[in-house]
Amino acid sequence: MKLILLFSVSLWMCSSFSNSQKTIQNRTSNFQVGVILDLKSVVGSMGLSCMSMALSDFYSIHSNYSTRLSLHVRDSQGQVVEAAAAGLDLLKFVKVDAILGPQTSAQANFLMDLGDRAQVPIISFSATSPSLHTRTPYFVQATQGDDTQVGAIAAIVKAFQWSQVVIIYEDSEYGSGIVPYLSNAFEDVNAHIPYKSVFPVSASDNFVLKELYKMMTLQTRVFVVHMSPTLGARLFRKAKEIGMMEKGYAWIITSGLMELVYLMDSDVAEAMQGVLGVKPFIPKSEQLNSFANRLKKKFLETSPGLGRSDLSIFGLWAYDTLWALSMAAERVGLKEPPKAFENSIVNLNVSDLFNFKTSGIGPQLVKAMSETKFEGLSGKFHLVDGKMESSSYQIINIVGNGQKEVGIWIPSLGIRRELNMNTTAHHTNSREYIRSIIWPGDSTVVPKGWELPVSGKKLRIGVPVKAGFTDFVRVTRDGQANSRISGFYIDVFKSVMEALPYAVPYELVPFENPDGSSAGTYNDLIYQVLLRKYDAAIGDITITANRSKYVDFTLPFAEGGVLTIVPVTYEDVNDIWAFLKPLKKELWLTSIAFFFFTGLTVWILEHRVSSAFRGPPSQHVGMIFYFPFSTLVFAHREKIVNNLARLVVVVWMFVILILSSTYTASLSSRLTVQRLQPLITDVSELIKNRDFVGCQEGSFIVDFLKKQGFEGSRIRTFTSAHDCDEALSRGSKNGGISAFYDVIPYSKLFLSKHCDKYMTVGPTHRTDGFAFSFPKGSPLVADVSRAIVELTENGKILEMEQNWSRNEPGCAGPDDSMNSITISLQSFKGLFAITGGVTAVCLLIFIASYFYKYRDFHRRISNSRTTIWSKVVAVCRHFDQRSLSSGQPQDKLPESGVTHNNSSENSIQPTDLPTHHHSNSNDIVSSAPEDVQDASGTIHYSNLEDMSAEQHSGVVHPSA
Repeated sequence: MKLILLFSVSLWMCSSFSNSQKTIQNRTSNFQVGVILDLKSVVGSMGLSCMSMALSDFYSIHSNYSTRLSLHVRDSQGQVVEAAAAGLDLLKFVKVDAILGPQTSAQANFLMDLGDRAQVPIISFSATSPSLHTRTPYFVQATQGDDTQVGAIAAIVKAFQWSQVVIIYEDSEYGSGIVPYLSNAFEDVNAHIPYKSVFPVSASDNFVLKELYKMMTLQTRVFVVHMSPTLGARLFRKAKEIGMMEKGYAWIITSGLMELVYLMDSDVAEAMQGVLGVKPFIPKSEQLNSFANRLKKKFLETSPGLGRSDLSIFGLWAYDTLWALSMAAERVGLKEPPKAFENSIVNLNVSDLFNFKTSGIGPQLVKAMSETKFEGLSGKFHLVDGKMESSSYQIINIVGNGQKEVGIWIPSLGIRRELNMNTTAHHTNSREYIRSIIWPGDSTVVPKGWELPVSGKKLRIGVPVKAGFTDFVRVTRDGQANSRISGFYIDVFKSVMEALPYAVPYELVPFENPDGSSAGTYNDLIYQVLLRKYDAAIGDITITANRSKYVDFTLPFAEGGVLTIVPVTYEDVNDIWAFLKPLKKELWLTSIAFFFFTGLTVWILEHRVSSAFRGPPSQHVGMIFYFPFSTLVFAHREKIVNNLARLVVVVWMFVILILSSTYTASLSSRLTVQRLQPLITDVSELIKNRDFVGCQEGSFIVDFLKKQGFEGSRIRTFTSAHDCDEALSRGSKNGGISAFYDVIPYSKLFLSKHCDKYMTVGPTHRTDGFAFSFPKGSPLVADVSRAIVELTENGKILEMEQNWSRNEPGCAGPDDSMNSITISLQSFKGLFAITGGVTAVCLLIFIASYFYKYRDFHRRISNSRTTIWSKVVAVCRHFDQRSLSSGQPQDKLPESGVTHNNSSENSIQPTDLPTHHHSNSNDIVSSAPEDVQDASGTIHYSNLEDMSAEQHSGVVHPSA
């Protein structure tokens, strides 16, 4: 019985398990996924193997998922047509929900349009052209686009300060897509692109050699290569053959070529020694090591050389892409097979070949893919706008049979030796963060990035031609019409070129017409350099902002600046107003003001205590002006009583001593030595009076003068210094000019020959000096500038200038050091500040002491009911009286029947008038009939002036 029961239970369990398995199978939803790859290529075969391993790994971990991916593989055979046919087959007959691949950018360029029509996502892990992902939302670029690596390449160029780069790329969707991004990146680091070399995908060896020989004739020695491994291998083979992989060259390859270098033949690897490359950074992990070992075992028979170091990033992207698609399918969930495609057919009005149904599940898969984030074997998987989020790049140096990491480029930090995202360092692309590099030719010396063309062509150096002003640059012709170029600035250029660390063949070419005349202005010569008719222009060429827009200038070798030269005249010592000229007008006026201020202050301080400062009003005014002027010769005899007045006088006499001594010395010098002075002292007068001014013909100074405010019709140009001399001598009113403008070197030379006739006035208008000009982006600019600095620092240029100046005739006349010097107020501001401060403080102390001492009197005056003028007059009359407390003998008071009460200067006791008793002993008492006493006992004066007139030092006399 027990056996029967046990048998029944076993049957029931088996039946239940079988039913549950059927239920699970019924609930599992299969997503049909097409795979289009070139199965004979390394990327295609590796990609398919990695996807198979990913499918197995994913569902072994997520066995409970209700969705499964079914892969339908098609071989594109490396052809766009085959890839398109495979895509049509998968969409029309297999009715796939997604397509993985295609492998190349050209194939993706066609298939993405089919995916857009069918609303089926096309997901590529190897199509890297940046022009693909923006065309349709149904294309998913599950790889780093080529545009993400241009920052790393530009950082390398900037780190080694290369100014020119040649871009070499193949003529395909993959090759041309990166070029605009590279151009912009190089522009950001000030690297010029003189040439772009385009190679057809099926270029012959003759074409490759022809292009390489063309690039050998360029100055640039830095090349960036972006092409497929097959074409790239042929390029480097030929470059090695003709000597372009030797010392002095620098080659940089993009990630697409760098990732597959390990698969190239040994002769290609030998040719690529010293090449730099970039490839996406792969973070190390246990999962990555495990996957690499399993992949190695799987390919052991077919690819025995495949190891961890040879693992391609494309295989990792294929693995992560399939994981991401599996996660997205699970997010979408179960799908009903009948509704996989809608019943409606897209009417494209084309052949039946392109008539296929649209997917109902495709948009959901695209959305689910964009929301999928996880840590994959290649790093963080995260799509941004249908494209893989950019990451860091390794900088690799190909050395021997291996690859050496010399740095890491991080988008937010620049070049670093190690990947450290937590650092707080600023963004930098400094060379110090790059490890040592072995360059082509087994060299450790960093290529300078350019060389002279191997063709041996001499540089054509343009030289300006002028009829006059040939002291620094001179072009002469002999009887055979041969030009001879000489001059100080020509010698400077030759010395600079000799100082370069390498030889530069060049020839000096005059900028002239067939008849020997000048072919144009300096701006015209600069324009010829822009047109590359000259490789450089030298001479007395001034750096200006406008010219620098068209050419590059070296550092200046001669000082810059524009001076104003005007005629001079000798000062007339017999002028009747010559005694006023030692001091400027503002100093005269300030001195007179302080004379009056000091005299007034001394009078105020001494008037109440000293008899010398008393008397009628006319004597007061005379004393105010007489006393300070008498101190000029220390002839004052008035006795100073007040201590504050003594302090004021002592400080004032110190100022007078210095002022008079300075005036005497300046006047004596003017009367004994004849001095030069300019006819025009203020340049603004030239503009105001509309005078004529001049400058060199063809010079930038014409535009400079117009900016200063001169009219074009008032500017005259001259071809020689002799003509300029004559025009200045005649003057503006006689058909000449009133002033001549020129740069500092020519101005100094002109004045050295005519120092007795002309001088400079006004400020020096700064310019950047004379320099040599080269075409934009010329690599010679930096080296020539360094040579100029070297010759300047070691004194070579100064020595040449001194030797040259000895051969020039000098001027024996007086120089401009004999100019008249008029003393200005600036020299005495400190002295006037001291005496003014002391005088003002003493005056304020005295006034404050006076008002405080007689505060009762002033309070009664203030409270009286009279006009303001009457109050002022009363205070002035009170101040005019002599102080009784000075300690000095007092003048006899007039008889008025009033006796003094010594107890207070502010109290009186009339002897013949009735006394009014008040609570305040200081009240003013009067018996005048005009006075009225109110109920409170306060006396009101009808005539405050009369009351104040009879006071004496605070004693008030009643009206008679």
